[in-house]
Amino acid sequence: MTVPQHLPSAEQKVVLRSDCPSRPILDQIADKWSMMVMTVLEEPTRFNEIKRRLEGVTQRVLTQTLRRLERNGMIVRTVLPTAPVGVEYSLTPLGESLREPFGHLYGWTLDHADEIQTRQDDYDSRATR
Repeated sequence: MTVPQHLPSAEQKVVLRSDCPSRPILDQIADKWSMMVMTVLEEPTRFNEIKRRLEGVTQRVLTQTLRRLERNGMIVRTVLPTAPVGVEYSLTPLGESLREPFGHLYGWTLDHADEIQTRQDDYDSRATR
């Protein structure tokens, strides 16, 4: 397997510094709600439609997630000239560029969900003995 340029090789000692600029970005994009929001934004979508498609998300959490994604340049918020005023969200080119790598990660989770669940169950049964 070839290691991508931005990943260290097996021989290199990795030091993940506390001031590494990747940390807050990874924290944002690895957040479950952020990834789920970006998944449903295949086209410009209104807030309530996003909320309907994300079972379990609260209005407060969705609002916070959308603001963080907008602040990071992943999505854009567009005010619609309707009465009452409507708002829709869509991916920016930067956000769109994350869909492919996230798709691979999401596919991996689906492919391995049963195995991970089995290992969690095994671990939990050993831990309670």
